Amino acid sequence: MKRTMLIITAFLGTVLFFSVQMEQVYAETSRKSGAEIDLQRFKEDVSIIRDPENPVNEVDPGETPQTDGDLRIDFVPKLNFSTVKITEEAAVYPINAQLFHDETSPRGNFIQVSDYRDNSSGWTLQVRQEEQFKHVTKIGAELKGAVISFDQAWTNSTKDTSLSPTVSKEIIHMSNIGDTYNLAQSQDEKGSGTWSIIFGASKDNKNNRPNSLELRKDSSGKTIEDPIFKKPVYSNQAITLTVPKETEKVAGAYSTVLTWILAELP
Repeated sequence: MKRTMLIITAFLGTVLFFSVQMEQVYAETSRKSGAEIDLQRFKEDVSIIRDPENPVNEVDPGETPQTDGDLRIDFVPKLNFSTVKITEEAAVYPINAQLFHDETSPRGNFIQVSDYRDNSSGWTLQVRQEEQFKHVTKIGAELKGAVISFDQAWTNSTKDTSLSPTVSKEIIHMSNIGDTYNLAQSQDEKGSGTWSIIFGASKDNKNNRPNSLELRKDSSGKTIEDPIFKKPVYSNQAITLTVPKETEKVAGAYSTVLTWILAELP
């Protein structure tokens, strides 16, 4: 089984139609000729990232790590759980929704996978958390028992929905550090082309998905602006970080490492 991996840090086929015309020819002699055609699957440019809710549109989510080849990961989200208040109770923190450097509205966080192999046998998209959330400056401080969860998974593409990879209908709780969790899987010819695996959706989506996004505001009720995208920040309830009541919480920034794995099925 061939695997490609991406490691990032998380913060709190063409159809051809032919038409032939034939005329009756009378001749004393005839000649035979050959006809050839070379059919190849169209291979889309790796740099194109598509709107997960309207995949006919190209979007600019900013720089992202990518893999290459005919089976590849085009885009993975940078998980940012924003700045939150310390509480002595158990808390569930939603992630920041995906923003873009163009006119595209906020979206649910997504991964884009492309499969342009001539003989696609399927693939599996997985994720693994390599370590617990650790304080970026205070050695030894970590969010013990904190769990990232993925919910409201769905897929989208310019391809027919009958070719869609399968995603979990259950919530994926990454409760065991170092374990690998399946996010999506395709078999045979399913999953060919470019697909978005999405968690959550905007209220404007036309895909019959429930809205999971909400405008973030600070304690004074003022809209929070993202310093990179220069746009209002939205939360996405489809991806959350749960921190238990018993966890010792030291003020400051925390981070962890996620490995995204795209495995080629045998």
